[in-house]
Amino acid sequence: MRYLTAGESHGPQLTAIIEGIPAGMPLLAADINEQLARRQQGYGRGGRMKIEKDTVELLSGLRWGKTLGSPLTLVVKNRDWENWLEKMSPLPEHEGKAEAVTRPRPGHADLSGAIKYGHEDLRNILERSSARETAIRVAVGAVARIFLAQLGIKIGGMVTELGGITANVDEPDFPKLWAKAAASELFCCDEKAEAEMKQLIDHAKASGDTLGGMVEVQVIGLLPGLGSHVQWDRKLDARLAMALMSIQAIKGVEIGIGFDSARKPGSQVHDEIGYNPDNGYLRYSNNAGGIEGGMTTGEPLILRAAMKPIPTLYKPLRSVDMRSHEPFEASVERSDTCAVPAALVVAEAVVAIELMNAVQEKFGGDSLAEIIRNRDAYLEYLGSR
Repeated sequence: MRYLTAGESHGPQLTAIIEGIPAGMPLLAADINEQLARRQQGYGRGGRMKIEKDTVELLSGLRWGKTLGSPLTLVVKNRDWENWLEKMSPLPEHEGKAEAVTRPRPGHADLSGAIKYGHEDLRNILERSSARETAIRVAVGAVARIFLAQLGIKIGGMVTELGGITANVDEPDFPKLWAKAAASELFCCDEKAEAEMKQLIDHAKASGDTLGGMVEVQVIGLLPGLGSHVQWDRKLDARLAMALMSIQAIKGVEIGIGFDSARKPGSQVHDEIGYNPDNGYLRYSNNAGGIEGGMTTGEPLILRAAMKPIPTLYKPLRSVDMRSHEPFEASVERSDTCAVPAALVVAEAVVAIELMNAVQEKFGGDSLAEIIRNRDAYLEYLGSR
């Protein structure tokens, strides 16, 4: 499966074209809209979440609730577009209708993008680099989630840290954790930590600051052998890391115990192997996070991503005007105080996309029924090992 997205933050819509969706897969807009709604949740979100109520339109590749195997087109309209008709118009007669943005924000793509593409107006960069783009990636990820669910693969997650406050999570049952997270405004499974996080968000908002945090994505139901060790670009952990790092504001990724493995001796890091006559090979721990040598082990997949604070602050940091080169406070765009819960939803989406690709590579097939048959044959083979 491959896809492209298009669209600007204040343009008419965001669009994705997905190629490689197998035929015969059930798909409803309501299932995608559920994930889009999750992305807009979260304590500390900004004013745009009150304007946009994201829903998807399915414009091709679908008939009577099932995919055809042809390219799927997804559209998410920007409801704020009516206020930007001239300022973001594609027509040359509207040039100059909006004042140029010339003060780049620290921590944003503004300055580097303007230098790279030769723009004098930073809006030509910030419109596409905006995290608004993640709305359409969540829609693509929702399609991937539906595919994976047909094969018994489930994805969920939680916010584990926000602004230095760490949640205490000791429940080993992932579906229970996901249900608890879904009931939280911060997708957090620790009520005490969540209350402290909310207080911190309120303080940051009052002082014009922003907050980052850590999200964790878990996947269950994966069979061993997805991905490969034979080439660098086929290693599943590398592909997942790239997908997570492609999310705006993500600055670090770890799998399993991740960076902590550098602080421990090997005897406390590597997962010992056992064998159960009924279920085959197993690991007595899961420090590797479900991946060894670029391939899934059959254990739950555990991924974490660190999100920096959003770079648009209501107490602007120092910058330099691109025209005069004089120091100024950076320009302010409408923004959130904290978007860590939204980052979790986006992280789940991009993980789903990469796992769908890995499943298709392993089991092949042009229809969902064919892929399931191939998966079942692999299950039979695993039983003989």
